Amino acid sequence: MRPSARVPSVLAGFVLAAGGAFFAAPAAGAAAPTSIQECEQYIVQHGKKITDGVGQACYEGQIGNQTSCAASLQAVGIPADVASGACRAAH
Repeated sequence: MRPSARVPSVLAGFVLAAGGAFFAAPAAGAAAPTSIQECEQYIVQHGKKITDGVGQACYEGQIGNQTSCAASLQAVGIPADVASGACRAAH
């Protein structure tokens, strides 16, 4: 392939790759609040009230830190079995 034809091909590849990342990124960010809400709904469905710290704990579960999520929920008075289930709902 001639060098003059290779440069536009490489640039077109970069544009397509950047465009794919641009369109995929908003979809990934839109899922985060739903996971936190599912975690909080799980807690409410099990007869517990949402208190300070629950949202942060559910966020920890949403990003994959299940141990910290469960420990944080237990620290604010959520029983261990409900905390574990809520953290699973967040992830």
